[in-house]
Amino acid sequence: MSQRVEIVVPNEIVRMRLDEFLFRHFGGLSKMYLRNIVRDHGCEVNGRDENLGYKVRSGDLIEIELDLIRETAMQPQEMPLDVVYEDSDLLIVNKAAGMLVHPNNRDKSGTLLNALAFYLNRKATDENGAEPSIRPGLVHRLDKDTSGLMVISKNAIAQRKLMKSFSRKYVHKRYLAMVDGEVAQDSGLIDLAVGRFAELKFWDVKEDGKPAETRFEVLERVNGRTLLKLEPVTGRTNQLRIHCAAIGHPIVGDVQRGGSEHTRLCLHAAELGFRHPATREDVIFYSEPEGFTT
Repeated sequence: MSQRVEIVVPNEIVRMRLDEFLFRHFGGLSKMYLRNIVRDHGCEVNGRDENLGYKVRSGDLIEIELDLIRETAMQPQEMPLDVVYEDSDLLIVNKAAGMLVHPNNRDKSGTLLNALAFYLNRKATDENGAEPSIRPGLVHRLDKDTSGLMVISKNAIAQRKLMKSFSRKYVHKRYLAMVDGEVAQDSGLIDLAVGRFAELKFWDVKEDGKPAETRFEVLERVNGRTLLKLEPVTGRTNQLRIHCAAIGHPIVGDVQRGGSEHTRLCLHAAELGFRHPATREDVIFYSEPEGFTT
C-alpha cells in the first residue's frame, strides 16, 4: 500500500541529485522503483515536480508517494546486532565501527540494514501465519567507521515523527572522541565553515563552505591524548573529524586527517535523546565505546 512520505533535506546535504538523495534515504528500495516514481510525477520538491537530476538543498521539502513495505533489493542477513532498546515503534541499536549503515552500489550485504531486515522479521507473523515484511526506517546515519547509538523506526508514523524531530534539531546528540595531543582548553566552541573540495572529492574546512559549529569538553588527558565529549551544533558531513583536525587534534585512527594509526576510528555516538514518537515522552540512551585506549 502506497503512502505519502515527507522528508526535509538535512543541513549536511549540499546540491545532491534528487535520485541520489532518494537512493540514500530509502536504501532498501530498488533504484529502478524510485526512479520510476519520480518520472511518473509521484515526487514533489517544495510543491513542484522535479526531474531526477534536480539538485536538492538543505531545507527542501520532498513529498513522495511510495510503498515502504515493497519487496526490496535489501536482503535480510543474520548478523550480530547490539539492540539497546526496543518497543512497537522503534529500536535503538549500537552500531559497530566498520559497519556500513545501508547497502550501496559496491556493498550489497553486511550492512546494518541487512541485519535489521533479518532481526525485525525473524519472529513476525500475521493472523494467517504468514510473515509480514517490517521495513526498518533510517532516521539518521553514522559513518561506516563511527560506532554508537542509532534510532530505527518500525513503521511509517514513527518514521515521519522522528524525521521531523531530527530535521528541526529537537534531538540530543553527544559523541566521545579520543584525539591526539593534550587539548589545552577545558571546553570551547569550534566555529569553522565546512565544504566539499570537488576536485579532491574531500570535505574540509572551507572559507565559502556551510557554517559549522562543534562544542567540546575535555573529559580526560592522559599519555599525550585527550578524551573529548563533542556536541555537533550543526550536522555537516564529517564535521567532527574535520573540526578536531582543524584545531590540531585529529581523532585517533583518522589517518586521512593526520591522526595516529589505531585499530579503529575513535569516534563514538555515546548519547542520543529525542521525544518518543508515540508516548511523546523525552527519552535518552547512553553507550560506552569499545576499542578506545589512552
